[in-house]
Amino acid sequence: VAWVRVDTQTILSIHHNVITQNPRISLSYNDHRSWYLHIKNVHEADRGWYMCQVNTDPMRSRQGYLQVVVPPSIVDRETSTDMVVRESANVTLTCKATGYPEPYVMWRREDGEDINYNGDSVNVVDGEVLHITKVSRLHMGAYLCIASNGVPPSISKRVVLRVQFPPMLSIPNQLEGAYLGQDVALVCHTEAYPTSINYWTTERGDMIVSGEYFTREKYEAVSMDNGYNKYMMLKIRSVSKGDFGSYKCVAKNSLGETDGVIKLDEIPAPSTTSTSTVLPVTSPMTSRKKGRGRQWKQRYSENQLEYEMEGWRDS
Repeated sequence: VAWVRVDTQTILSIHHNVITQNPRISLSYNDHRSWYLHIKNVHEADRGWYMCQVNTDPMRSRQGYLQVVVPPSIVDRETSTDMVVRESANVTLTCKATGYPEPYVMWRREDGEDINYNGDSVNVVDGEVLHITKVSRLHMGAYLCIASNGVPPSISKRVVLRVQFPPMLSIPNQLEGAYLGQDVALVCHTEAYPTSINYWTTERGDMIVSGEYFTREKYEAVSMDNGYNKYMMLKIRSVSKGDFGSYKCVAKNSLGETDGVIKLDEIPAPSTTSTSTVLPVTSPMTSRKKGRGRQWKQRYSENQLEYEMEGWRDS
């Protein structure tokens, strides 16, 4: 009995002897009726046809095919890494994977949001290449290249796309009103990448830097980031006459600078009115049993004014 590698015409064993120099191949038999060829630590190169040949007259043989499956693997040197591009440029992300059967490759966003692709919003883009025309800030984020071929495990690679653009600014309310002694908050929203430097200026030109809970005696400037979005708030405590006027919120990065103006005007303070309440004497006060009565008082407060009401309660 002999074992032969058909595609290379290599004799692997004859009778009890292993002929090949491959240390991963061994031979066993059972009562000289069943002969087994063993291959340890199978490699992809072991895939192919094998023949068991019985040297009788006539010769008899049986062939079998060894299929070797390989889980997917991503080829780093042929796959995109993190990228930084300017807005409106074209971007191509490439992911190369190997394995057997040939892996299926797809792209999707790590956050699960749709991809704006060729004018459509899609959740998945099939294929090794993700090409984005005129990239925008909405494309910014982490992308996953996922390769699978039915042989576990599937594999993925994370590629972060950062899109650079100059600051943009929006103001919800360009005109704010406050009365003397009131606390008031001015708000700006900015977008920028790289992250912008943000600050406020008063009409006199004084600079108030935005930072996390940056506090001064008169002002509190708060700046909160959410990706390339930034929320700016300037809180003015106990507004006085000198606080009325224009305030400018400013955002700048390496690509540009922008600003917006909010005007703070004086408005009349709300008027306060006081009312008094008269409680009628109810009927139980008219019939009294014998005995000493106990005086009781109750204090009421309305619009910060206080008054007392007296009455008698029967014993």
